[in-house]
Amino acid sequence: MPYQNLQQKVNEIISKNKLSIDNRLTEICELLQNSLDYYDWVGFYFANHKEKTLHLKAFAGEETDHTIIPFGKGICGQVAVSNHNFVVEDVQAQDNYIACNINVKAEIVIPLFKDGKNVGQIDVDSNTSNPFTEKDERFLEWVNEQVSLKL
Repeated sequence: MPYQNLQQKVNEIISKNKLSIDNRLTEICELLQNSLDYYDWVGFYFANHKEKTLHLKAFAGEETDHTIIPFGKGICGQVAVSNHNFVVEDVQAQDNYIACNINVKAEIVIPLFKDGKNVGQIDVDSNTSNPFTEKDERFLEWVNEQVSLKL
């Protein structure tokens, strides 16, 4: 599904004001996972800055034991510290990678900002080697911008 169609569907989900934000986030995760064949797991983590941890709030894909991630640990934890996108072409080449699923080959994590502060991130795992492009980065940045408007 082209990104433009996905943007329209994300906007429709975001506009469902009768649903909780967690339910809307879950719908977005399900939409992305079901629409892009190389998005095998999609989740939103949110930061607890006092405890310096990330907490999984919504996801689509296989269950994960990684519902709380310390800042600095794994790709997600590194993004919580760096405030920068992180695209991993090959997770096996990363020393600080947290293996959630043995099938995962690549990962992209995009920070989510609210009022200039990194409050969370969207995390996408792929069972395909090196699938993510700059278009994925820009699209996921846009998704996070839309989500931040509702937080």
